Amino acid sequence: MEPLRDLNRAMEYIEEQLTGTIDFSQIERIAGCSEYHFRRMFSYISGINLSEYIRNRKLTVALDLLRDDSHRIIDIAIELGYESPDSFARAFQVMHGETPSMARKHLSDFSRFDPMTFRLTITGGMKMLVRIEEKEEFKIVGVHKQITLVHRGVNPQMNSMLSELTMERILELKGMSNTTPKGIISVSTNFSEDRVEGSILDHYIGVATTLDVQEESWKILAVPKYTWAVFTVVGKFPDALQETWAKIYTEWFPSSEYQSVQGPEMLWHESPDTSKHDYHSEIWIPVTRIQ
Repeated sequence: MEPLRDLNRAMEYIEEQLTGTIDFSQIERIAGCSEYHFRRMFSYISGINLSEYIRNRKLTVALDLLRDDSHRIIDIAIELGYESPDSFARAFQVMHGETPSMARKHLSDFSRFDPMTFRLTITGGMKMLVRIEEKEEFKIVGVHKQITLVHRGVNPQMNSMLSELTMERILELKGMSNTTPKGIISVSTNFSEDRVEGSILDHYIGVATTLDVQEESWKILAVPKYTWAVFTVVGKFPDALQETWAKIYTEWFPSSEYQSVQGPEMLWHESPDTSKHDYHSEIWIPVTRIQ
C-alpha cells in the first residue's frame, strides 16, 4: 500500500475522464480509500476542494476543444458533462470572463488550470505524537450551535458558545464526564463535503459520557463505536493546533495505513488558559485501517 502513489493514480483517472463520466467508486478502488477520505485529503493537500478542481480542469479542457471549429458548443457542453449549453456557458464565463463563442476568437489569451500531482514533503519544526485508541459508544452532552468553518485563527462563534457556560453549568458537565477525553471538550460534526472555509458544521462544547442523561437543558450527540487516531499537540494556541490539523492530512494520512471515516472530531485542551507557549491539546479523528 502506497497512499501517495495511489492518490496520484486516482488523479490520473480523473484526468482521463474529464470528457467522460467520473465514477467515484473507481476512485475509491484506485486510491484505496473511501470517497469521503479522498475528498478530505485532496482538499488539505491541494488547498481547493475536489469539485472545484474538476470544474476548473473541465473548463481548461474546453479551451482545447474550442480550437476545433467542427466542435459545436452544444457538443462540447455535453462532452464535458454539462446539462445544457447555457449552464456550460455560465460556468465558462465565470472562470474565463467571456462566453465560449466569444473566446473562440482569441483562445491563446486565456490562463489555464493545469492538472495536479502530489508529492510528500515532510517539514520540521513540530513533533507530532499519535496513538490509536478504540472506544465503545458514548455520548457528548453540552451546548450546541451551527457555526461556520474557520481554517486559520480564532473562531469567534466558538467563543460565543463558551459564554453560555456559567461556572455552575461547567461543574455540572464535569460531573458527567466519565470517559476519555476527560473534562470539557469541543466536538465538530456534519461537515460539508469538502470542508471549504465558511461552510456550515455542527459544533458542541461539553463532555464525553456513558451516563444515561435525560437533562433537557443540554444537547446530546450519540457517538457510535470508533477507532480513533489521537494527535497530541504542544505549542502556541491556536497556531500549533491548526498546523497539526493540516499536517495530519498532508503528511500523516498519506504515509499511514489509516483513512478518516465520517463522524465527529473531538478536541481536548489542558485548561481554559491558552496563553502558555507549550499549551497541550489533543485532536481525536475517527479512522479505519485501509484494507
